[in-house]
Amino acid sequence: MTTDPLPRAFFDGPVEEVAPALLGRVLAHTTAEGEVAVRLTEVEAYAGPLDPASHSYRGRTARNDVMWGPPGRSYVYFTYGMHFCMNLVCGPDGTASAVLLRAGEIVAGRETAAARRPRSTARDLARGPARLCQALGIDRDQYGLDVCDPASPLRILPGTPAEPSRVLAGPRTGVSAAKDTPWRFWIDGDPTVSPYRLHTPRRRPASRA
Repeated sequence: MTTDPLPRAFFDGPVEEVAPALLGRVLAHTTAEGEVAVRLTEVEAYAGPLDPASHSYRGRTARNDVMWGPPGRSYVYFTYGMHFCMNLVCGPDGTASAVLLRAGEIVAGRETAAARRPRSTARDLARGPARLCQALGIDRDQYGLDVCDPASPLRILPGTPAEPSRVLAGPRTGVSAAKDTPWRFWIDGDPTVSPYRLHTPRRRPASRA
């Protein structure tokens, strides 16, 4: 793909507006194995220190440093001791808001994506935030990359924005804080959208007498 990436100004706005505007856009990652690109079909917005579900809610740390700006950079984090998830930083410097990329459809490099996820169906290659990162070959090395830079190996391309009539919103998946905030956005009827899951608290093992 040779299309220039979206401009930085695209990300310099309220997270709840940037998130749905990302639906239908294309995230492309070029590695030694070639380029894999995914059309985004599901995202979630997180509003920084104003949002108790955000990683930056309690302030700046080494882990979330890139979230504080400038917009248009990647925030990649490791979760559950086994998976990477990716966000795109948005809003003015210092707001620390970001959009979690939850799911999408592979539109380029399908063979490479399938080799990275050999047991997956075509629908499920990037259906979920961890699968999306696996299919695209994203890990800690992509933390902080500028997705608006044409020379960057990780770029966000214009694609074809989702029709507003097909964009739905609802509670975010699996969060315990601000769980009713309707900041999960997805393309209605798209088979690659991941299933919604309500947060379930982990039970501690019963103590022995």
